[in-house]
Amino acid sequence: MERKEFLKRGFSSLLGVAAIVPVIGACSNTSVEPTTTNTGTSTSTGSSNGSSSSNCTVTPSETEGPFPTKVPANFVRQDIRSDRTGVAFTMTITIKNSSSNCAGLSGAIVDIWHCDKDGYYSEYGGTGMQSVNFTTVDFLRGRQTTDANGLVTFTSIFPGWYSGRAPHIHVHIYNSAGKSLLVTQIAFPYDISNIVYTTAQSYGYTKGVQDTKNERDNVFSDSVANELGTVAGSISAGYTLTHTIVVSA
Repeated sequence: MERKEFLKRGFSSLLGVAAIVPVIGACSNTSVEPTTTNTGTSTSTGSSNGSSSSNCTVTPSETEGPFPTKVPANFVRQDIRSDRTGVAFTMTITIKNSSSNCAGLSGAIVDIWHCDKDGYYSEYGGTGMQSVNFTTVDFLRGRQTTDANGLVTFTSIFPGWYSGRAPHIHVHIYNSAGKSLLVTQIAFPYDISNIVYTTAQSYGYTKGVQDTKNERDNVFSDSVANELGTVAGSISAGYTLTHTIVVSA
């Protein structure tokens, strides 16, 4: 089954997670349309959720499929690049607890994974879902534990895209005892993604403009307001994503 068809049918029926029903056009175009087309330093502001105790809605739950990390405890590492090349990318993610006035959640376990610049995931492949076989490698997957402020940081490369999905990062958060708290995803501002995908050919980004924007994506179309990361930087210097995820612990 092709990935795009999988997305249309709803990932969650395969993974035992509640299916996601897209609400096309739920977010206005102004939140994702490009505001710049140059290759210099640029910044896009994402979600403000979790910024205070009065703005502390639990981040929407999303599917972890179709390529979840098989044994995430094996990948306790801050640098998740392995052999993958691309535009430098740092992720700074803060986990906050809605049950504690949106204070940072210390000791939470945070797993992340995303595709490479060509749209491929490690640990999978050789099927209709992903034709290239990467079942024997484990790039772009990692686990960290939050500090006293609820913060984790990962070093990676700017993710690519694949047909039917807007660019995204998967995140699975557990408490310190290993209980699952939330599975979610992080969206990217379209203007930044557009710069990378159309001007970073020398870094290997050769697919061109993504075919699905956030407002047409069946994961983000009804929830991007609370799942959009803030991204700043440039192709030459690299980009930094900052994002807050709110859980109920």
